[in-house]
Amino acid sequence: MSNVLLHTDCKFKGIQSRFQGKVRDVYHLEGGLIALVVTDRISAFDVVLPWGIEHKGAVLNGIAYQALMATKDIVPNWMTAMPDPMVMVGLDCKPFAVEVIVRGYICGSAWREYKAGVRELCGVKLPEGLKEYDKFASPIITPTTKAEAGHDENISREEIIRQGIVSKEYYEQIEQYALALFAAGSKLAEERGLILADTKYEFGLRDGKVYLIDEVHTPDSSRYFERSDFASSISKGIAPRQLSKEFVRQWLIDNGFSGKAGEKIPELSEENAHEISQRYLELYERLVGKKLVHDTSAGLEQRIVDSVNRLLK
Repeated sequence: MSNVLLHTDCKFKGIQSRFQGKVRDVYHLEGGLIALVVTDRISAFDVVLPWGIEHKGAVLNGIAYQALMATKDIVPNWMTAMPDPMVMVGLDCKPFAVEVIVRGYICGSAWREYKAGVRELCGVKLPEGLKEYDKFASPIITPTTKAEAGHDENISREEIIRQGIVSKEYYEQIEQYALALFAAGSKLAEERGLILADTKYEFGLRDGKVYLIDEVHTPDSSRYFERSDFASSISKGIAPRQLSKEFVRQWLIDNGFSGKAGEKIPELSEENAHEISQRYLELYERLVGKKLVHDTSAGLEQRIVDSVNRLLK
């Protein structure tokens, strides 16, 4: 009998504070360390949904681990160990209060805004005549504010610097890192028969040095398309197959929920939950190159506590 992990209260050694994010439970530890427990929660439109998806936390954690290992020559990152399939331990950095979204194609929320008549997104001017799923001449960066609760808000690089949210020096460095990371992620996706359409990065500061933090190139933070039938699907007027969370967002929209006040979150059937889980597992196998080994039978939280405490000895 499988189960999902929705909430944690882990008794790690040396806990100083605990914070619950949308998907991750964050534990600040002694010695300038941090433990991120990736739960099976799922969020959409900045709303944490009331149901969990089996294996989701381990999938996100495993993909992020590979991506962090593969890109540490591009930018220093926070991660030092993955003692359990659902948790990583690393350096506790002070997050910058922005998320950096790099877009190679116009789709998702960017397309919804463009379709509604928007021609400037986060200070980036968009040309007329774009069609859904068109590739940009070069990737664009569309930052958002990082909200502790509620909705993130679009913001331009000029406003970020003008308001002092991030200094000009640090923000320019972040942009360079983000574009280099996107190029590396796109290359890996292409090698695995996928297209990395867009993704989100977060950065933090420690001892005056910029670090890549949080998750990287996961289906929660990224949008992947199947490369083999991408062009033919578009030519037929069919949405290309996605291996990302966007299909969950679209399912919610089709069932009357887009994160607006007063809307009711639809019920999730066992069939829908299984389909979502299988998509997460498929992307893991495509990106990591092997099947996920993850026992969800029982005792997930205790297993995590034991794994991390062994590391902290």
